[in-house]
Amino acid sequence: MVWMYTGFIFLILILLALDLGVFHRKAHVVSIREALLWSVFWITLGLLFSVFIHFGYDNHWLGLGLTTDTMTVAPQEVAGTGLVYNDGSSATIKYITGYVVEKSLAVDNIFVIAMIFAFLRVPAIYQHRVLFWGILGAILMRGAVIAAGTTLIREFAWILYVFGAFLIFTGIRMFFINEEEEDPSNNVAIRVARRLFPITEDFHGSHFFLRAGSVKSEEPAFPGAPVKTDRVVESAAPGTLLATPLFLALVVVEVSDVIFAVDSIPAIFAITTDPFLVFTSNVMAILGLRSLYFALASMLDRFRFLKVALSIVLVIVGVKMLTHVWLKKLLGEHFNFYLLGIVLGILAMGIAASLAIKPKAPPRNPSEGAGTP
Repeated sequence: MVWMYTGFIFLILILLALDLGVFHRKAHVVSIREALLWSVFWITLGLLFSVFIHFGYDNHWLGLGLTTDTMTVAPQEVAGTGLVYNDGSSATIKYITGYVVEKSLAVDNIFVIAMIFAFLRVPAIYQHRVLFWGILGAILMRGAVIAAGTTLIREFAWILYVFGAFLIFTGIRMFFINEEEEDPSNNVAIRVARRLFPITEDFHGSHFFLRAGSVKSEEPAFPGAPVKTDRVVESAAPGTLLATPLFLALVVVEVSDVIFAVDSIPAIFAITTDPFLVFTSNVMAILGLRSLYFALASMLDRFRFLKVALSIVLVIVGVKMLTHVWLKKLLGEHFNFYLLGIVLGILAMGIAASLAIKPKAPPRNPSEGAGTP
């Protein structure tokens, strides 16, 4: 299994290197058309990976399908042991279900990222760079969280019920609380970063850090115009390490992903406890987050019922985790397939309702437009 994880991580690193080093080597503003094309590419790649999952688990490549899974009923149950494993079909259904759930929850993360970029006034030309390194850090962090979660479940099976209750609580909280109204200036990550590093007033290209004295003031826009200077750079001693607002944006994006992982990791464990399925579905889902952000950032206001749909999905997944033993007996071998259908149906209704029901216009003041009596 170690070689399987190594090969998968190597594949991800190649894809990321091609993304940043070849296709997005030059900083530019990502158009909606380009973002949609890349979103189609990443989603197609994520779904095609399920073909590898199917054959890999059916043929036990490098040990695939030999890890016990609490959340399944499969033909490969070892008589008398109570241990249950995934075959190709059950593993494929779980991977796709996990992928859909994680991709859907990533959309909620896009709302927060858009708010962060707007608050810090990150130029559109540099947003892709922040998201690239943010997602690379998210992959490393989620790998560690998944490893820790797998160990906890193996040692303390009752932790699944804690995860389930937490998902239900999170879903209810998401339904009733509008997190978009929170002030980003109160973010703990922003306050800590500003204490650790002096932050420049202006963006300095695509740099996250720079040394005082290594940059010059910008040239005047026209002869006689005042020269624009960065007071933090000018006042710092030569050689002092300074962070730019681009680094500040990266820190906040990373921290926001940690917070969202607290929701998404238990959600995938409600579908499968096989660590390879958990890890691959998570990583494949967040790989396309950059392109999905640029495709949806300008249309977020139109999907106002999507957050409601996501909250219902979290509650359903949490209930499934709490009642998985009973569901196995009631629905049989294909109960994860039914869950996939329910999740897709709820998300489709949320999107359809957002597109069909237009927000009500604010009531007009009768005095507006009235002439002088």
